Amino acid sequence: MSQIISTTTVLSLLSTIAIFAAAYLSSLVLLPKSASPKIRLLFIWHAFDALIHFILEGSYLYNCFFSYTTTPTPGLWTKPPETSASPYLPPNVHFLGHRDRLYGAEYGTSPFSALWREYAKADHRWAGTDLTVISLELLTVFIAGPIALWICYCLRRQRADTWFWMVVLATGELYGGFMTFAPEWLSGSTNLDTSNVMYTWVYLFFFNTLWVWIPGWVLWEAYVRISGNARFIQRNAAALRGLDVRQRAEGTKMGEAGLAESMTTSSEPGSGGLKKTR
Repeated sequence: MSQIISTTTVLSLLSTIAIFAAAYLSSLVLLPKSASPKIRLLFIWHAFDALIHFILEGSYLYNCFFSYTTTPTPGLWTKPPETSASPYLPPNVHFLGHRDRLYGAEYGTSPFSALWREYAKADHRWAGTDLTVISLELLTVFIAGPIALWICYCLRRQRADTWFWMVVLATGELYGGFMTFAPEWLSGSTNLDTSNVMYTWVYLFFFNTLWVWIPGWVLWEAYVRISGNARFIQRNAAALRGLDVRQRAEGTKMGEAGLAESMTTSSEPGSGGLKKTR
């Protein structure tokens, strides 16, 4: 176990706890005390989701695009060395078209590089430039992250369209999770290491299924709310139509009364309107 849990392991787990604490504290600051437990939980989750996307997954993308090592450039009569080929890319494919560079957290020196190298012990793709993972993370950081922040704002302002945005994000999260692991399942999971409890149940299972169970719960809550509203409208369709007719009639009467009053006022002397002449 001492070989599995290192200082980097502990710091990586603590960083996730710190992000969750920040999300919780933001709910205390931004939500009213009267907010229901469900609304507070939804706010905390989406704040946590946004911070994870921006900080951790954003750092992964940074490593993919800016952390690299150079490889020997082949001469006119010499072949490139075998080590110049990235193990995370198909043959003869070079990330960003650079034949003399290998990109990824494996070659970075920052604490976030170390964090992703730690996670890559369970899923090797995250140490380099797996094209599927990078494509999904671009969507995650630049689209899912802002949507999660927008949902927090909507929850705080009690906007009517909040559930729509939560459905959009939850659907995207589930799709992203499937597309992250489906290529591995279809190819025999060659990049996954399930040789110990930490890698299997903490890194791979826990940290990935969080984005399955909670988005699934959000979709269920949205279904209950939307279907409940639809049933209410169906049961009370006649009454709602009658109410709509009465409101329109009252609006017409009020409009006619207002028009008559304005015409009467404009005909009075000194009103600035038309005056009667003999």
